[in-house]
Amino acid sequence: MVNTGANDGRTARPGPDAPLSGLWIQPGVWVDALALAERFTRSPGPGGQNVNKVATGVQLRFDTGRCAAWPAEVRARLRELAGRRWGQDGVITLSAYRHRTRERNREDARQRLVQLIRQAWIAPPPRRATQPSAAERERRLMAKRHRAQTKEQRRPAPGDAD
Repeated sequence: MVNTGANDGRTARPGPDAPLSGLWIQPGVWVDALALAERFTRSPGPGGQNVNKVATGVQLRFDTGRCAAWPAEVRARLRELAGRRWGQDGVITLSAYRHRTRERNREDARQRLVQLIRQAWIAPPPRRATQPSAAERERRLMAKRHRAQTKEQRRPAPGDAD
């Protein structure tokens, strides 16, 4: 941990080389640090003169196989939400290089992972089957009759030879 100064009541923030800690997603949902891995890369984003010297970009990898206790429907929603970030081995990879510093990119990647997982834990509302009203059915049938008449008028009359 990198301390922000004397013990002035402010919380200490992890430094760029601090070990990875787990993520608290929501009450009852925690991602263990063993399921997370990060790699620092040269960032294509902002960085000034340091952009080619310092590895400020972060690639955060989340191994979903280590969260086997999660319900299958949550894991399925997570896979769908992750899209192309989901690897064949079940690892979600997030890259962050929006900021100039390693710490801010690391926090950005972790926050995006938290948002993705929180969204997967929200079950979509069930679809309610509805039936069209009688007027709606009548309008649909009238439109079909009208289209049929239009097409009927396009046909050559019987006995007409071109």
